[in-house]
Amino acid sequence: MNLLAIDTALENCSVGLATGGVVFSRVETIGKGHAERLMLEIAALLAEAGVSAASLDRIVVSIGPGSFTGLRVGISAARGLALVHRIPVVGVGTLQVHAALAKRERGEVADRPILALLPARGDDLYGQLFSANAEPVGEAVLEAMPFFAELAAQSGADLAGAGAARLGSSGRILHDRSAPDIATLLELGAALDPAGHPPKPLYVRPPDAKPQLHKGIARR
Repeated sequence: MNLLAIDTALENCSVGLATGGVVFSRVETIGKGHAERLMLEIAALLAEAGVSAASLDRIVVSIGPGSFTGLRVGISAARGLALVHRIPVVGVGTLQVHAALAKRERGEVADRPILALLPARGDDLYGQLFSANAEPVGEAVLEAMPFFAELAAQSGADLAGAGAARLGSSGRILHDRSAPDIATLLELGAALDPAGHPPKPLYVRPPDAKPQLHKGIARR
């Protein structure tokens, strides 16, 4: 399988390619400007691997939580390539990638769940609880730190993601990454069913810009 992975959910502009048992990747930390860089990175990666876009069998893309602009760039690119070349796309949540990486880095047989966390605004965090095997237990939510501290204490979960340190000693931190790991995204993309994981952005909170519906149109 020729599998292309795309992540622009947070500060990285990352692309990965698994082909013939070999993994190629290009990871660039840019903060902003994903739209200007992404297609160039994809083209360079395919050229490096000697794989054409037409020969791709599947695309996987991170769907959030993350930057609204970044998510739109990555998902639009994945959908566009899929439409042109008639190939399936798998959408994977950012927090699920963090949980899967945490499971791998734990390196032991454990029955403790994993609580994946990312910083939001102020004292809020994006979080999602996963089983010991990194399977989702609940939906991704946006809550204040005390909510997740209590959840970690009640579940006995290990912690993962850039928001984990905010909980102090509430659990063992398996990793504190912000952007998803592109190799882990490739693994999930190969394993998950596209039919059950569409490339739809996961907006845990509404966009900052909202239409001012309370203001009517002036009439003459």
